[in-house]
Amino acid sequence: MLMPKKVKFRKVQRGRMKGKAWRGSSIAFGEYALKAMECGWITSRQIEAARIAMTRSIKRGGKVWIRLFPDKPITKKPAETRMGKGKGAPEEWVAVIRPGKILFEMEGVSQEVAQAAIRLAAHKIGLKTKFITRESAD
Repeated sequence: MLMPKKVKFRKVQRGRMKGKAWRGSSIAFGEYALKAMECGWITSRQIEAARIAMTRSIKRGGKVWIRLFPDKPITKKPAETRMGKGKGAPEEWVAVIRPGKILFEMEGVSQEVAQAAIRLAAHKIGLKTKFITRESAD
């Protein structure tokens, strides 16, 4: 699972998800990519599940880049706990996603194979996404 080695603050506020992704919104490394079309959080478990699905689908051919990192801690209070007594303990890590952000990139395989692999990865992520190529992005 992806998570930061060290953070400045253990707990952060929830924040707002509005606006578009300006950074990380163009294909930088590969030929094919998965682009987010809506705001949301993606957990480290979802990222790992998508990565495994893609690499198994392409049978370890080609190369995959993960363009997001879960650096936001999400806290939860224990079940059946009364209100108050402070904020809960950090439970999981998420990446904040805005529309236009490139999530995964791939190269070294044909477009049909890449499209099938990225479609499997998109099913693991609970957001609307879109398959794009370097030619269509230009």
